Amino acid sequence: MSNDKNQVSINDVGRDGFKDRWGFILACVGSSVGMGNIWLFPTRVSLYGGGTFILPYIFFVLLIGYTGVFGEMGLGRANKSGPIGAFANAMKSRGKSENSGRALGFIPTIASLLLAIGYTVVVSWILKYTVGTLTGATLAPTSMDEFGANFGGMASAYGNTLWVIITIVLCFVIMNAGISNGIEKVNKVMMPIFYLLFIGLAIYIATLPGASDGYKYIFSFDPKGLLDPLIWIFALGQAFFSLSLGGSGTVIYGSYLADDEDILSSARIVSFFDTCAAMLAAFVIIPAMATTGSQLSDGGPGLLFIHLPNLFKNMPGGSIVAIVFFVAVAFASITSIVNLYETSIAALQDEFKFSRTKSAIMIGVLGLVVSLMIQGIVGEWMDIVSIYINPIGAVLAAIMFYWVFKPEFARNEIQKGRSASIGGWFEPMTKYIFVVVTIVVYIAGVALGGIG
Repeated sequence: MSNDKNQVSINDVGRDGFKDRWGFILACVGSSVGMGNIWLFPTRVSLYGGGTFILPYIFFVLLIGYTGVFGEMGLGRANKSGPIGAFANAMKSRGKSENSGRALGFIPTIASLLLAIGYTVVVSWILKYTVGTLTGATLAPTSMDEFGANFGGMASAYGNTLWVIITIVLCFVIMNAGISNGIEKVNKVMMPIFYLLFIGLAIYIATLPGASDGYKYIFSFDPKGLLDPLIWIFALGQAFFSLSLGGSGTVIYGSYLADDEDILSSARIVSFFDTCAAMLAAFVIIPAMATTGSQLSDGGPGLLFIHLPNLFKNMPGGSIVAIVFFVAVAFASITSIVNLYETSIAALQDEFKFSRTKSAIMIGVLGLVVSLMIQGIVGEWMDIVSIYINPIGAVLAAIMFYWVFKPEFARNEIQKGRSASIGGWFEPMTKYIFVVVTIVVYIAGVALGGIG
């Protein structure tokens, strides 16, 4: 291993790894920046009082970034493994059965795969619309009803088969190339371009008549609104899921990280850029809607594939805006989906000693078959996984790292790579507050039908 702190290369157990610090950070940013930032955050800002929602959201980003994000990174790095191996080691450290830990580790691993399969369908929609902005097909409809009909046909059973296949092939090419030559290189290109494109969009939208009303709303603040517990619950869910917590994706990326990296600093940077992505989306979409005198009410696929194309069509320079917007969204979605698939691919490599190519092919074929079959029910599929399964992985990862491993284990792991000593805040914030937060997220999500 190089003495240069920023040179990571292959880690000490022969697994592939990130070549440098920013490759790791951009990969983590790429995994967290996705549809939650783009189609959900602006809608919640619009529905829950602008700055009245943003304030608790930022509070929870800081809380989770300084407890959960570096916790999952540290859990992966400490064990040089995804959740299956990490949970097994945790149980072993307490003299318990490794197999019980390994069985628990399959929960976040399978959840990540199920999310990846559902997300494959969504990414296929995005890729089709992205290419359609170049050919003119995306903005071809002449009314809101036609935009809705186009999306409805695409989102039906077997309605977008060709693009699902293209999505899987694209993912396979990236995944088969490995961590340093595939995931890292893709994120180093796509994520900077994503931010540049969204900054450009925000600047252009700011020049349009009526956009100022959107900014006024974003920065509006009503102290009485903070008394509404739902605002805090949905802000918590937004921050939690936007930062990609689930006991899998961040754990597996952390497993490819060298011991001399300052994980706490990396978590801070990832949280910052993820929040920037969400705010940029709000600065683009809410003012754009304000130019027509309308307000966001649909924060799901309808916003991305019906309302915004209709808005772009009637906006000055709308065809260019649509191209820039959907290219940026496509980059964000691709970097997210490769993270979701990586957990299960790495599991086949680590647990069954399959080659990278064999693992990628097996997961790719499974992902293709199932994603083709669920095209008409992908909404229900994603709801079940994201509400009932994925949050359990976050709870388990937090408990394993902060409770099952011996008391000093987590502190010592996060201390690696840091010159300054971690203060006395560490145990109260992680062992107690964050673990309770993960449980609250799960219970609230089930009770409310999803909060992220």
